[in-house]
Amino acid sequence: MKEYRLLINGQWKESKSVKEIKSPYDQSVVGKVHFASREQVEEALASAQNAFEKTRWLSSYERSSTLEKISRGIEKRKDEIARSITLQAGKVIRDARTEVDRALMTFDIASEEAKRMGGDLIPLDLSAATPKRWGLVRRFPVGVITAISPFNFPLNLVAHKVAPALASGNTVILRPASQVPITSLLLGEIVTEAGYPAGGLNVLPSGYKEAEILLTDDVVKKVTFTGSPAVGWEIKKKAYQKKVTLELGGNAAVVVEPDADFEFALPRIVTGSFAYSGQICISIQRIFLHKKIYDRFMADFIARTKKLKMGDPLDEATDIGPMITHEAAKQTEEWIEEAVGMGAHIACGGRRDGAMFEPTILENVIPDLRISWLEAFAPVVVVYPYEDFAKALEAVNYSIYGLQAGVFTNDLRKAFEAYERLDVGGVIVNDIPTFRIDHMPYGGVKQSGFGREGVRYAIEEMTELKLLSLNLK
Repeated sequence: MKEYRLLINGQWKESKSVKEIKSPYDQSVVGKVHFASREQVEEALASAQNAFEKTRWLSSYERSSTLEKISRGIEKRKDEIARSITLQAGKVIRDARTEVDRALMTFDIASEEAKRMGGDLIPLDLSAATPKRWGLVRRFPVGVITAISPFNFPLNLVAHKVAPALASGNTVILRPASQVPITSLLLGEIVTEAGYPAGGLNVLPSGYKEAEILLTDDVVKKVTFTGSPAVGWEIKKKAYQKKVTLELGGNAAVVVEPDADFEFALPRIVTGSFAYSGQICISIQRIFLHKKIYDRFMADFIARTKKLKMGDPLDEATDIGPMITHEAAKQTEEWIEEAVGMGAHIACGGRRDGAMFEPTILENVIPDLRISWLEAFAPVVVVYPYEDFAKALEAVNYSIYGLQAGVFTNDLRKAFEAYERLDVGGVIVNDIPTFRIDHMPYGGVKQSGFGREGVRYAIEEMTELKLLSLNLK
């Protein structure tokens, strides 16, 4: 059984606390990981601060070249990394490989963006009293960044924090989710081999108590977090004097108009609803179907859903693996039972076996129920009929979350109406809200957090603008 040590200041260090990481599918032990003590977290902070005196002066070429090496390092170990994702997170192996491919793209984009951190030359002679004055504006790295990542994308959501930080000359202390730390430690090996200065990336699996200093210490200039709202807003309170980016989940909806391309929309909606057992922040949770197409759509949707194969996530034929824990699956079961008790109809699925939960379609659900307006983070969708497009958009907004929404229509006026009226960070027209390509701005409003990821936009969050005012008179 392989043990994985902490990455601190370019060295692999043991700790007194070693934990077994178990597969959510069969509870087999997939590795042992050292978890950091408070003293080791403090050591990492000091190393990151010292390393910043090197990384802040790296040239565009050096930063870009290092990121390219990281990307190639991931590519060489693609199968190993994908397997680590499947074993720890229960993500089916095909989707794990897709995640590795996306991380490759994320680091490649960061390599290019490292070359494009330019600035502006602005005239400051707008007043008669300020002739021959010019302003030079450029971005500078903030320094030490705390990055806290979730379980559902153990590589690519880590990449969305680490890659832009390195591209802009910052240093990072990465605290991965406790269920999936091995993938982050593998990335740490690759970053170290690529030659980024020691201390530039520290990888510290740890408990909440030990990690708290990463939010409060003066050395840390920014915190970037992806996870639950309950944890995220507490982080913001503790890191109130720092730059903070929060991506806190969602309750994604899709609206399907009668003029939609059914042949394209249906399989995409199946994927968006049930991929990775719905454990994606922009997984479809609510579907709004125009009454003209409701029966036809539902018949096909149910039939396609029933064909999804559940089982071992390492099996190439598996479509649906386990949820991350038995507790998460039990909560899903409770929310569905609550809805059924209030008159909801289970059109498909609804059964649990340990951490395995059948892809489930619900109808006739009261919008006020938890399964509808909160984040289920499960393989469950609620379907509503509608007649009026504007009212459907109002219904989409009936949630405390606002991450992304999808609209299938070929009416350009309705597309722009959705863009203007939906309270979300991204409106996806003629595709599912689960769509994301890794250079686009990504983030939400309301309880979905604030700030944006997507490499260039994350770089803006991880840098400070500084003005040089020149008096040439």
